[in-house]
Amino acid sequence: MFSEEQIIKVLSKVIHPEKGKDIVTMGMVSVIESDDNGISITLTPEKSNDPFISSIKSTIVKTIKEALGPDAVISEIKIQPKVIVGKHQEKQREILPGVKDIIAVSSGKGGVGKTTIAVNLAISLARKGFSVGLLDADVYGPSVPKMFDAEKYKPEIKRENNIDHIIPLTKFGVKVLSTGFFVDPSEAVVWRGPMASNFLKQLITQGDWGSLDYLLVDLPPGTSDIHLTLVQEVPVTGAIVVTTPQDVAVADAIKGISMFRSDKIDVPVLGLVENMSWFTPAELPESKYYIFGKEGGKNLAEKMNVPLLGQIPLVQSICEGSDSGQPAALSDSITGKAFMELADVVIENVERRKKEQKPTVKLKINK
Repeated sequence: MFSEEQIIKVLSKVIHPEKGKDIVTMGMVSVIESDDNGISITLTPEKSNDPFISSIKSTIVKTIKEALGPDAVISEIKIQPKVIVGKHQEKQREILPGVKDIIAVSSGKGGVGKTTIAVNLAISLARKGFSVGLLDADVYGPSVPKMFDAEKYKPEIKRENNIDHIIPLTKFGVKVLSTGFFVDPSEAVVWRGPMASNFLKQLITQGDWGSLDYLLVDLPPGTSDIHLTLVQEVPVTGAIVVTTPQDVAVADAIKGISMFRSDKIDVPVLGLVENMSWFTPAELPESKYYIFGKEGGKNLAEKMNVPLLGQIPLVQSICEGSDSGQPAALSDSITGKAFMELADVVIENVERRKKEQKPTVKLKINK
């Protein structure tokens, strides 16, 4: 066994990456226990959601091994919120208390029309009388502002109870927040992972979302820190994965479905949307040309045992509506009706998911 003094001496070499001070001086080390089972350490960070905790824990294990030798075994590193003696601790503010269901809209790769689906689904739900929000979490390629013809929109900030609340754009019956509202459209967003994740947290926690039946979150393509940040911050009701019938898109969609179904994430997949299922010329509305392959998404849905929520055709009016800020779901055209039907199926699957499966909980990562 090792003495507490020995262990503290070693821990004083572990530096907090952000603060630049060692964790002993910062008062992060509250309890040290050493017995035949190994060394147990309890940390009390200043912030319960300190993004550097995982890194610090890894550094502790490495530093103790190097300093005390192979016999130094870490049995447990516990995290305990800091309580300030003599100061009233306010209850942690609940995140999105007025939001009933959070739906992640994802895709395995870019270019499959994920944002088009998210925008038109949000508008369709609003047209059906639901209160809807849309959070554009595609931090590096925010295209929601263009689809809402709101590239020049700059959110107002309202301060209440010493907290800044960001006022979403409300248009077409949908409350919208996007990274694109805060950056110049002509400039590339060059952010490291932690900065992007922290900005997403800010939009979630400080957005003045109010009461919503549905909050749709348009995620970046692929799998990334942003996906992990979302499921760590809020309990996601379910995920929708978007693909085209093309083999390469289907292959990546499998990864997206597998990510949500993994033991670590464990978010129910509400279903798959096959976008650009076929091309229909305006002058030949009954014709279908399968330019990206036929029923790749449908076959994938059957293979992965997930519902096929809908098949959306590649129609010129959908592209034009997205570019002009007048999404197809606003009209009563054939494409508009297709999105309204998609909304019906999504509503049905959300309700079935809530009846048949236990509520999703926020992801907690312990390393």
